[in-house]
Amino acid sequence: MTTSLSDAIAQFEKETSQDASTAEHITLLGRNPPIKAVTDGNNALSSLSACKHLSLSSNAIDRISLPPMPSLEILSLGRNAIKRLDWIESLAPNLQQLWISYNSLDRLNGIENCTQLRVLYASNNKIKDWDEIDKLKELPELQQLLLLGNPIAADHSYREEVLRRLPKLKKLDGEMV
Repeated sequence: MTTSLSDAIAQFEKETSQDASTAEHITLLGRNPPIKAVTDGNNALSSLSACKHLSLSSNAIDRISLPPMPSLEILSLGRNAIKRLDWIESLAPNLQQLWISYNSLDRLNGIENCTQLRVLYASNNKIKDWDEIDKLKELPELQQLLLLGNPIAADHSYREEVLRRLPKLKKLDGEMV
């Protein structure tokens, strides 16, 4: 049994007495039963025109298909079952923070389109190849990166290598550079 995105948004409106179409921060954390798919069925996401921060962490999301959300700046998807980022291009123009820790990502395909991204929390995934880190070179605004808990972070020279590849970082794994 799962909660649909439309039902979760309706629950949010009931719990907060806010109209989701005008809310800037929508929190759909840890639904019970969990949200498994994030798609725009019934135009649920398209109606969130004012949403700047969408929190969908701690569900069971494994499928995502998002419409453009021009106001969205922060997307929180930590603690789900996400394996790919191929859906992110529709959000790329305005997305400033992406929180995707504790998923099943081994690739960051699509992240290079997020040219406004300043913060990427991607700890505790399955990233093991330096080619994936090289994709982050395409992000001119990236300042904060969290990668601890990925296989790549077990490399003894990991920190130095990340900073060599991404010299503009200001914070890596919670520590100032």
